[in-house]
Amino acid sequence: MIMSYIKHETCIILAVTPANTDLATSDALQMAKSADPAGSRTIGVITKLDIMDKGTNACNFLLGRAVPLKLGYIGIVNRSQADINQNCSIAEALASEEKFFRSRPVVSLSEMI
Repeated sequence: MIMSYIKHETCIILAVTPANTDLATSDALQMAKSADPAGSRTIGVITKLDIMDKGTNACNFLLGRAVPLKLGYIGIVNRSQADINQNCSIAEALASEEKFFRSRPVVSLSEMI
């Protein structure tokens, strides 16, 4: 069903992959590549950066070195179930996400360049 939508040349593909899985073998990126071999209309979204294994990082993916995409990648941190159970607001979650990115050199832009 997904292929019936993403095969159209006017479609922008969001290839969403959790960072705590093997990004190189991501089903989303593989499907996107089959529909968009040049990577010209695919945006990579890497979720759950905060729960990656210690000692690993997503720099090569976020910079498009591992799987190049012309539209690039964006990394995000999701609200946890605990945050939801504790009634953490969206504004609080966004502030927490910003704090995460500012405090982690392995995902901060200054360390990637």
